[in-house]
Amino acid sequence: MLVDAVRYPPRGVRGVGAALARTSAFNRTTNYLQTADDEVCLLVQVENRRGIAALDEILAVDGVDSVFVGPADLAADLGFLGRPGASEVQSVVENALSKIVASGKAAGILTADTTLARRYIEIGATFVAVGTDVGLFSSATSALAAAFDTRPQNRAPERQDGAAY
Repeated sequence: MLVDAVRYPPRGVRGVGAALARTSAFNRTTNYLQTADDEVCLLVQVENRRGIAALDEILAVDGVDSVFVGPADLAADLGFLGRPGASEVQSVVENALSKIVASGKAAGILTADTTLARRYIEIGATFVAVGTDVGLFSSATSALAAAFDTRPQNRAPERQDGAAY
């Protein structure tokens, strides 16, 4: 079980390779093994119908601190590939977030849609990721390239041989 895997003995079965744990500052934190279990936060993700169907059981597990909803994969599993904002998907997402919040556990979700992000916060989501590293990197590099693009806006770049790309 995941709860056992993230805790050190005798509360769990996690291996005691503390020197490799980043949270031990690579063995520089002298009381790491004595305090680590108190600082662990186990987040699990539901991103398909099976996870949604098991949500009540997941929420009942002592040691699971948070449930993160994966709307893109959930949308695909529900038959709405590439459409996490579809009303049918959002109904399932909002119901799941409401259940998580009502359970007293932290509710999390990711969306690039600012309207949906605000809605999730409104219904009580504890943490809402509103961007991704890849999305931010892509936007920044596109903006930088556009700042130095001196070509006329409606003209495609030309190849060395004069043909269009």
